[in-house]
Amino acid sequence: INAEYMGIALNVREQGRCDGKPGRCPMVKGIGWYVDELKMAQVSLNLDDFTVTPMHVVFEECAKDARELGVGVCGSEVVGLVPLQAILMAADYYIARDNLFILDQDVKIRLAIERLGLSSVKHFDPEKRIIDLVVAKDDPEDLANVSVGKFVKSVAARSAAPGGGTVAALGCAVGMGLTQMFGWMSWGAKKWDSTEAIVRSSLPPIDAKVKALIPQLTTDAMAFNSAMEAMRMPRDTPEQCAARDAAIMAGMKHALEVPLDTMRMGADRQAWHGILELSKVGNMSSRSDLEVGVKMLEAGVYGAMRNVLINSGEIKDPEYVERVLQEARSHMRFVEDNVRTVLDTLERRASEKK
Repeated sequence: INAEYMGIALNVREQGRCDGKPGRCPMVKGIGWYVDELKMAQVSLNLDDFTVTPMHVVFEECAKDARELGVGVCGSEVVGLVPLQAILMAADYYIARDNLFILDQDVKIRLAIERLGLSSVKHFDPEKRIIDLVVAKDDPEDLANVSVGKFVKSVAARSAAPGGGTVAALGCAVGMGLTQMFGWMSWGAKKWDSTEAIVRSSLPPIDAKVKALIPQLTTDAMAFNSAMEAMRMPRDTPEQCAARDAAIMAGMKHALEVPLDTMRMGADRQAWHGILELSKVGNMSSRSDLEVGVKMLEAGVYGAMRNVLINSGEIKDPEYVERVLQEARSHMRFVEDNVRTVLDTLERRASEKK
C-alpha cells in the first residue's frame, strides 16, 4: 500500500516516475509515505510556483488518484505560511465549479479551507497562517484597520491628516458598500429568483470598488504627509532649493491625484450601472439603505473634488491642472445625475405600490 501512496506523488510531481515521462503538475516536487502517528498516508508536496500549479489543482489531482485506488481523502495541511493569492485562487476555482456566488474575502477563505481540508490535521487559523493577513495586522499606519472611535478621534485631532480627503474616501467606500448591501438584500430567497441574474451581474463591479476604496483612506493621508515632508527639505543653496521645489511639485501632484483616484472609483461606470439596475428591481424594504448609500457616494465624490481643487492651486502647470479639473468635474456631474436617477426610480417604484 505504501507503494501506491508513493505512486500518487510520482504521478503528480513534475519529475514523474523517472521513466522519462513527466508528471502531471509542473513546478511540483513530491514524495509519499505512511505516517504512523496519524494512521494515514501522506503525499508531501512542494509547490515551487503556485501560479503555475495552484494548490487546488494538485490537491484535486491527488484526490483523483486516491479515488481510483479506492481510498478516501481526509484533507490537506500547509506547513508554514501561505500567500493569500493561493487561497483565493482555490476559492475561485470551487466557486466556479460549484456555481456559488461569493464575493466576501473572508467567506472565500473559509470556503478554500473547507474544500481543501486544511484543518483536517490541525486547526488552520487564517490570521496566523496566511502571510498577507499576518503582515496587515502589524501595520499601525493602516487607517482601515483601526476602530471607528479611534479613526474619528484622529480626524478630530489637531493635525492636518487624516483630513477631508481621507473622510471623502471613507464616504465613497461606505456609500458603495451600502449599495452592495442593498443588492444582497435582493438575493438568496425563493422570491428573488427572478432578480438573481441582475444581482449576480451587478454586485461584482460594486464589490471591486468597495475593496479598492478602503485602502484610499491610508493612501490619502500618506500622500498629504509626503507633500509636507517635501516642504521641510533644506533650501540653503540653489541646488537644494531646486530639489525642494521639484519634490514639492511632485508631492502636490500626488496629493491631487489620490483624491482624483477616489473620484474615479466613486464614479466608476460599471459600478454605477449595477447600482442603477439594482434600483429598478431591488428589495424596497431596504430602499433607505440604497438612498443613504448613493448620497454618501455623492458626498464622498464631492469631498474628493474639493481636495482636488484646493491642491491644484499649488501646482504651476496650467495644462495639467485644467486637464485634471475637467476630469474631476465630469465625474462629479456623472455622480450627481445618477444619484437623481436612482432616487427618482425608487420614488416611482414606491408610488406604484400604493
